[in-house]
Amino acid sequence: MPETLSIAVGPHRLEGHLCLMSPSRGVVVFAHGSGSSRHSRRNRLVAEALQHRGLGTLLFDLLTEEEARDRANVFDIPLLAQRVGHAIDDLSVRCSQPIGLFGASTGAGAALVAAAQYPKLVRAVVSRGGRPDLAGDALANVLAPTLLIVGGADPEVMALNRSALDRLRCKKQLKIVPRATHLFEETGALDVVASLAGAWFLQHLGPVD
Repeated sequence: MPETLSIAVGPHRLEGHLCLMSPSRGVVVFAHGSGSSRHSRRNRLVAEALQHRGLGTLLFDLLTEEEARDRANVFDIPLLAQRVGHAIDDLSVRCSQPIGLFGASTGAGAALVAAAQYPKLVRAVVSRGGRPDLAGDALANVLAPTLLIVGGADPEVMALNRSALDRLRCKKQLKIVPRATHLFEETGALDVVASLAGAWFLQHLGPVD
């Protein structure tokens, strides 16, 4: 069962749900997209699929309720990346498992910035319908193997992902889910995302000694 936790961020606390597996192949931190939260139905579905593969998961709010009311914060990638970093710090104290990051929409940009800032802790990154381009110059500093997943019916985001892919210097791959739109609402689309993400994390997080 997931454990409810609070992550300290200065005077604030961010709420989250942590599920650690035993034995485990690692733990994946979710960075949700704009206007979403730890309750995201899509991320919960992917998290449950990862758990079935023996991967732990951490879903948490990147912003407090008050902060989320300011739309500028929702697109503040440095702020969101800092929050992902706080989650990585908190998780590294709680357990010694390899860490992966799963980012959606703007959360993908934040996850990649955090991966660049934590090269020794972050071992793999997956982006779902993300905006990796928002990571900017940090893309060139990402060492963790990175998988970009895009819907085949999401041409604008696909173009942004192809551009970001060219700027990444790590092991990288772009996977296109046929006929899927930006939110992967089509029947079976999220199952494909979960399968691709699970395989990527299992390959690159590796077994815990």
